[in-house]
Amino acid sequence: MNYAARLDQALNRLHEEGRYRTFIDIARVRGNFPHALWRKPDGTEQPITVWCGNDYLGMGQHPEVLAAMHEAIDATGAGSGGTRNISGTTIWHKALETELADLHGKEAALLFTSAYIANDATLSTLPRLFPGLIIYSDELNHASMIEGVRRNGGAKRIFRHNDVDHLRELLAADEPGAPRLIAFESVYSMDGDFGPIEAICDLADEFGALTYIDEVHAVGMYGARGAGICERDRLMHRIDIINGTLAKAYGVMGGYIAASAKMCDAVRSYAPGFIFSTSLAPALAAGAAASVAFLKTARGAELREKHQTQAKILKTRLKGLGLPLIDHGSHIVPVIVGDPVHTKKLSDMLLERYGIYVQPINFPTVPRGTERLRFTPSPVHGPDEMDRLVQAMDALWSHCALNRSELAG
Repeated sequence: MNYAARLDQALNRLHEEGRYRTFIDIARVRGNFPHALWRKPDGTEQPITVWCGNDYLGMGQHPEVLAAMHEAIDATGAGSGGTRNISGTTIWHKALETELADLHGKEAALLFTSAYIANDATLSTLPRLFPGLIIYSDELNHASMIEGVRRNGGAKRIFRHNDVDHLRELLAADEPGAPRLIAFESVYSMDGDFGPIEAICDLADEFGALTYIDEVHAVGMYGARGAGICERDRLMHRIDIINGTLAKAYGVMGGYIAASAKMCDAVRSYAPGFIFSTSLAPALAAGAAASVAFLKTARGAELREKHQTQAKILKTRLKGLGLPLIDHGSHIVPVIVGDPVHTKKLSDMLLERYGIYVQPINFPTVPRGTERLRFTPSPVHGPDEMDRLVQAMDALWSHCALNRSELAG
């Protein structure tokens, strides 16, 4: 077996399809987000503006977050020292879990190293806790949810995206009394559409199912205290397990679930993804706790309002140019290019000619034919940055002779 040749074949397929992903070297500058430095292969540096980061509110640069992290690292050192079960549980981890439980109005929260791990570990463990469990999963759920459902060894049903009628059909077709769980998201990050939370909760009540929601792209950004769409729509009490991240709007790292004390205790006790993973560094837990606490306040609400305003402005201006933009009313700004080669070319030209950094998004993250540039405006993208982006997109869209036809949102 020529293993090197097989690797060449696999990588060449991506190159031929225009889907090979490249990463550039970026040096973020403290206190200057969304500006950064691009360190080119020739060793020179070029200032750029980041338009594709998930640090939606710029909290990764917030003075209160940085101060909390400095305090923790000065007090404890770098790493956590082990898994939570051995030596990796500290006062910082417990304080963060308390902050998260309070955020979501739940009895408890359980911290993981990422929201991906939280989804995978929890969803793959639940059938061990509820033998015979059937999981009903939205077809566009995140890869981490798909992986968790796939690995759990239990029964699964995939319902068409946001199709409550199809979900009802699947629920009704299964044996009454069987344990069930419905897994879905509040904001789907590629198109920016919302899950029908209340309607799904109604079905869960009718069929005796647990509810599991991924609020990764909503926590920090929606709701009176930043708890997400469920808080905004006053539905948190109807959700059994909430998954969230600390690496997007909160600007740090980590993931979690929030649920009843018994649910968190059971997942903690049975999930290999929790049991065998070294815990977050205390400094990360401290910074995340400070970020969550800040975004619960009135100052956090002001950031959320400005964030939504920025997204609306960018969408309006791009629509005014006739660019094919999907708009479901969320903060996500996806501009559809529809071809992987053109998407990569646009991304490269934006970076090299205009200092605008936005990564191309291709299959398998999105379906073939819907390749896109996904912009994430933040409260700290000012008018000058916005003008430069809009002007660059206008010029390059014409340069590449791409269609200007607005998509239905």
